[in-house]
Amino acid sequence: MAPKKKKEAPRQKRAIPNAEIAGAGIVVEQPITNTLQENYMPYAMSVIVSRAIPEIDGFKPAHRKILYTMYKMGLLKGGRSKSARIVGETMKLNPHGDAAIYETMVRLSKGNQTLLHPYVDSKGNFGKAYSRDMAYAASRYTEAKLDAIAEELFRDIDKDTVDFVDNYDNTMKEPTLLPATFPTILVNANLGIAVGMASAICSFNLREVCEATIGILKDPDCDISETIKAPDFPVGGIYLYDEAELRKVIDTGRGSFKIRAKYRYDEKENCLEITEIPPTTTVEAIIDKIIDLSKQGKLREVNDIRDETDLGGLKIAIDLKRRVEPDKLMAKLYRMTPLQDNFSCNFNVLIAGSPRVMGVRELLQEWTAFRRECVRRRVYFDLEKKKARLHLLLGLEKILLDIDKAIRIVRETREEQEVVPNLMIGFGIDKIQADYVAEIKLRHLNREYILARTGEIETLKAEIAEMEEILGSQKKLDKIIIGELKEVMAKYGQDRRTEISYVDEHVYEPEEEQVQSYEVRLFFTAEGYFKKITPQSWRMSQVHKLKEGDFIAQEMDANNDCELLFFTDRQQVYKARCADFADTKASLIGDFIPAKLEMEPGEKCLYMVATKTFEGYMLFFFENGKVAKVGLSAYQTKTNRKKLVGAYSDKSPLVAIDYAPEDKEYLLRTSLDRMLIVNSALIAPKQTKNTQGVAGIKLTKKAVLQSVRPLREAELADEHRYRTKTIPSMGAKIAAEDLASQLTLG
Repeated sequence: MAPKKKKEAPRQKRAIPNAEIAGAGIVVEQPITNTLQENYMPYAMSVIVSRAIPEIDGFKPAHRKILYTMYKMGLLKGGRSKSARIVGETMKLNPHGDAAIYETMVRLSKGNQTLLHPYVDSKGNFGKAYSRDMAYAASRYTEAKLDAIAEELFRDIDKDTVDFVDNYDNTMKEPTLLPATFPTILVNANLGIAVGMASAICSFNLREVCEATIGILKDPDCDISETIKAPDFPVGGIYLYDEAELRKVIDTGRGSFKIRAKYRYDEKENCLEITEIPPTTTVEAIIDKIIDLSKQGKLREVNDIRDETDLGGLKIAIDLKRRVEPDKLMAKLYRMTPLQDNFSCNFNVLIAGSPRVMGVRELLQEWTAFRRECVRRRVYFDLEKKKARLHLLLGLEKILLDIDKAIRIVRETREEQEVVPNLMIGFGIDKIQADYVAEIKLRHLNREYILARTGEIETLKAEIAEMEEILGSQKKLDKIIIGELKEVMAKYGQDRRTEISYVDEHVYEPEEEQVQSYEVRLFFTAEGYFKKITPQSWRMSQVHKLKEGDFIAQEMDANNDCELLFFTDRQQVYKARCADFADTKASLIGDFIPAKLEMEPGEKCLYMVATKTFEGYMLFFFENGKVAKVGLSAYQTKTNRKKLVGAYSDKSPLVAIDYAPEDKEYLLRTSLDRMLIVNSALIAPKQTKNTQGVAGIKLTKKAVLQSVRPLREAELADEHRYRTKTIPSMGAKIAAEDLASQLTLG
């Protein structure tokens, strides 16, 4: 039996006096502006300047670090390397995780098809930009090298064409920009979301961009829209030409392009094949949307849809039902699905560390200024090298005058460190020249070698003079840039992938649905519930189910293909088709109109009209005694508008609404128990819906119109007492025999 452990004495908690914690319990107020300035603003600037917004060379820092690492690894000319090794080497410049670096490299690759001119020649599964679900393989399974066009990014990078800075741990140098020989900023698309701003640059055809740049170099005021016709996307598609939008993008850098998918029709299989889609969507998004529309009953022409994308490229197959016209269906799909989408442009680029939104013209002008500086620095670098070479050869030329003397000086000098000073004294040359002469091999101290070397002097002098001319002339600088642009066009230019459509051949014209015509009986309650009941159902049961306190306010015979107008207490009318409501039974509560027609919160339905021809009049009676008579045709619209505002006047509270297919008589009653019979034929109709109308009954100072209803036959003991031939009229005091029988509309 194990011995029992002794119980440890409980530890006593030591109270920590407040004096040991500086400022304990003291609440210090800190202005929110200080927090924003000290914490948030540095983060925001870091994201803008060092992460999300591209610079004039067309790259974000992450792109530049990957490409430069691959260049230093010798992957421009050599074979491919494992992607995992490239990612590992890039981490020397980019202090981020391998997953983020690899994902950036994937988007630069040829296999992913994100860029019009990819910079990375990839091998293996790099996913597809047009597919949401087609994921790229892990970096250990794929290989990559720089594509041939990447040579244009690094041309003369070792000739001081761009500035270099230390990496994050000061162990190596990296370029701040890449000296690209063509405007990469416009040739390949670039998207980025920073803090408080974003960038969205679409890609343009390389030939068109280079030609436009050449045009600007020759004439800064040239019309580049004649050269740059439209964007060009790697996935192709069809661009719907819009001159105004293109001009807006060229001038301001903002605007949007409409891009739609390209398709072909297989008549044998009765199938549509989508082969190119807009760059803003994916295959899965298109398929999901078409399936969703089919489930909702909005797309009945499709039998089946499949993703048939394979090694041959993108393909979405849509099987059609019989007698479906493919062009009409595509017009409908363009309107209702992402098969047609907008690319919104926001050409936001970092210029000297500051974000600027620029149009295509201004971007090309900034790029040409950047490229001029690169070429100027390259020429100056070569000039200094040639001047140094010339300086050495001039020293060598002096030795040509007396080779024996040079040999004698070297041979007779006792100490090695005295050789260079003695040569300097003997031939009148400087230390650099003397060092060069002293290092010449003995076998080269012959006339032939020295004459061959000194023969370069005249060539070097001519080259130096030419370089100095280039540095002093912008035209000669531009000529070099133009020559390089023409080389790039010849080597890497390709035909447009995105087709330009100047005429929209697929205009969507919604077909009018065939509405079945049959007789129905309509009911509308005071609380806003609506029922459509067929005559057969009405004959079987005429007992209504209603909410407590509700009652049938209107009841009428109509047809299923008629239109319904619902007037509300906010001077608005909502329109609907009778066929939009399902047939119901009296035993059901019906459709609640404010919810069904999506009325405003608290809005109440007052009156319903059913019509097919929009003939007749609407009569509005107001508390101030005025009556407005408006033709029902005023509420007829050519478009499918669901809501009309200003349906009637709001100058005085409404007492009653009535629809009159033809003129009839109304019984008006005031708050002072006076009544008047008015024939609607006496009221002049108005064209304006919200007219105040005309005076129907004269009111005393404190009286208001209280109720109105159509006059019933034999309702009054003496109708002539209340009838008038002209309006307005005071009416007559209600007779004792009529007073008890009167009910207001309420």
